[in-house]
Amino acid sequence: MHFKILSSCMSGYVTIQIEGYFIERFINSCNQSQLFLWNLKRKSATMVRANISIQDFKNLKHIAKKTKCRIKIEKRKGFPFLLHRYQKRKIFFLFFLVIIVAILSLSNFIWKIEITGNEKITTEDILQTLEENDFKIGKSKIGLNTKEIIDNVRLKRDDIAWIGIEIQGTNAIVQVVEADEKPDIIPEEEYCNLIATKDGMIVKVTAQNGTPVVKEGDIVTKGSVLVGGWLEGKYTGTRYVHANGEVQAKVWYSEKETIPLKQVKKELTGEEQNKYSVKINNFEINLSKRVSKFENYDTIETTNQLKLFSNFYLPIEIHQTTYQEYQNQEIIYTVEEAKNLGIEEAKKKLEEQIENLDNVVDEKIYTNQTEDKVEVEVVYEVLENIATKEKIVF
Repeated sequence: MHFKILSSCMSGYVTIQIEGYFIERFINSCNQSQLFLWNLKRKSATMVRANISIQDFKNLKHIAKKTKCRIKIEKRKGFPFLLHRYQKRKIFFLFFLVIIVAILSLSNFIWKIEITGNEKITTEDILQTLEENDFKIGKSKIGLNTKEIIDNVRLKRDDIAWIGIEIQGTNAIVQVVEADEKPDIIPEEEYCNLIATKDGMIVKVTAQNGTPVVKEGDIVTKGSVLVGGWLEGKYTGTRYVHANGEVQAKVWYSEKETIPLKQVKKELTGEEQNKYSVKINNFEINLSKRVSKFENYDTIETTNQLKLFSNFYLPIEIHQTTYQEYQNQEIIYTVEEAKNLGIEEAKKKLEEQIENLDNVVDEKIYTNQTEDKVEVEVVYEVLENIATKEKIVF
């Protein structure tokens, strides 16, 4: 069926209007005579619209006469009619030829670079590194050595474990695998202390090797020695070792929030205004004035790159600027509402900082009220292992 429609588009077809009281008989007769009708749409009880190829249309006359239906041509479509329409328009064909040549020429360049797999490294950072190795938008694909570019990036970036470049049409897909940050590991044969990574109050000291220099209840600051990398012997004197162990401490996290009792918040009205511009490579054309008609508005910018096929991008971007109107609405909180809002926001920030919330052993909330605002401080007391190894340098 699809092949017949495609063939009809090449050889030409017409859209006809069939009118009569025996339309069903007309359609059945066409099927029996193997005359292919498609895109059938009923306009009324006595009228139907359909498409039919030029060859089959020539054989409709006797069926129409037999079923007492009238046929009227509404549209002529397909390549033969298009050729006939423009056969005297030489400028059109010249322009069409220029477009074909331009498309073939543009297909030899890269017009879009997609970066995938990056989480910690920004896309802009990777694009900058690629550009430094002569791989950028507008780069010719002819003679392009992606292996050389990959090798150069790997040598330059320690934070990239693997990188691959795949060219699809005018689109380059750059896949990145980020390197894991390796912690500083002190070999067992080297001497080290255990020091504090945070301020806190010692709860428990477990020294598997080395000499504890703090005890339960001591307050320590970041960088303080917790377990020394040495041992004292009655007969051996002082000898240095590789300290090992765990030091549990209470660590305090705090967040402060100030909530005004009277606030002005934005409320969208639902009214929007769109402005467009076209960017061809580095040249931008504004299709309308960029000034918004709204007094108060938020601005949202989106960019879409034109493409002919799934991976055939063109160096043309449609830039859309959307202005969303909003109104300022005054909100007045009670003291209790402001207090609860402040606590909620402070707790949300604290929970983003703490890896394991099950280790929270205590919570304290402090509030202070003034004439126009409420100040809130939330403090979490968390039980953590604060010990880390530090090499002893003599």
